[in-house]
Amino acid sequence: MTGLRRAGEVVGRWFALIVVGAGAIALAFPPAFEGWSPAVPWLLSVIMLGMGMTLRPADFSIIGRRPWALLLGVAAQYTIMPLLGFGIAHLLGFSAVLAAGMILVGAAPGGTASNVMVFLARGDTALSVAMTSVSTLLAPFVTPLLVLALVGESLPVSGTALFTSILQIVLVPVVAGLLLRLLVPRLVERCLDALPLVSVAGITAVVLAVVAGSAPTLLDVGALVVLAVVLHNGGGLALGYAVGRLCRMPVASRRAISIEVGMQNSGLAAALATVHFAPAAALPAAIFSVWHNVSGSLLASWWSRRPAPQDTAAPAPAEAVPGARPR
Repeated sequence: MTGLRRAGEVVGRWFALIVVGAGAIALAFPPAFEGWSPAVPWLLSVIMLGMGMTLRPADFSIIGRRPWALLLGVAAQYTIMPLLGFGIAHLLGFSAVLAAGMILVGAAPGGTASNVMVFLARGDTALSVAMTSVSTLLAPFVTPLLVLALVGESLPVSGTALFTSILQIVLVPVVAGLLLRLLVPRLVERCLDALPLVSVAGITAVVLAVVAGSAPTLLDVGALVVLAVVLHNGGGLALGYAVGRLCRMPVASRRAISIEVGMQNSGLAAALATVHFAPAAALPAAIFSVWHNVSGSLLASWWSRRPAPQDTAAPAPAEAVPGARPR
């Protein structure tokens, strides 16, 4: 095991604490990081390039083998979480800016950290990887439509601008990474061990920028936003599993859908909120980035001690799971 891989495992294991520490520092010394906001989309683009470099054509083979499972999972991803975000924000009486932030988190695609959680939970890892990949590729088209529909007239938002941002931040880097994996596989293989470090550093910098830019709002309504995020994430995990059960999916597939629905690409939501709304709109995404890794780890640990009965989808080998980077 290389030193980089060992370091990546360490920062991945302590990712939540690293991000909490970064948030505390930014809250204590906001002037030191207030100028970082313009870098947020670029940081996320680098992370998404890394995600693309971990993908292979084989990751999409499930589309032909089990299209129903993939269609169900992606549909659950893009309906449950946006509607939950909308409902919780209005139930708690959030301002238009914070409500937009909750909706953006819900309308984001799945985060690749979910793939690791599904693997550890003895879930259907192939389905998890496919859901993350397909929901990410659909994000430029689906996310703007959902935001326009749910944010409504409470805040001015341009669907075209959102589409362009997601295209630049997500789709172009992911496709570029996938092409690099196909064209120069040996070079990419030498870079893979560094990707967890790059990802953790990127998300940590995003949290520093978001918290520093919205420190007054966080001090005013921080506890309420934390409650909203916990309800949002927990509801997604529970309803994702319920959908799989209602549709009589195997237990391993239910676990994959549950974790995929409950865990979001909160980095993308933070970047879009910062660019198109206000720093305060990125608060739910920043808090979600920490909490969903904590809750996902706890759920994966609990399920890992309960093998799925009649498991039709054995977990992929650890080295085949592309989600070794928290998001």
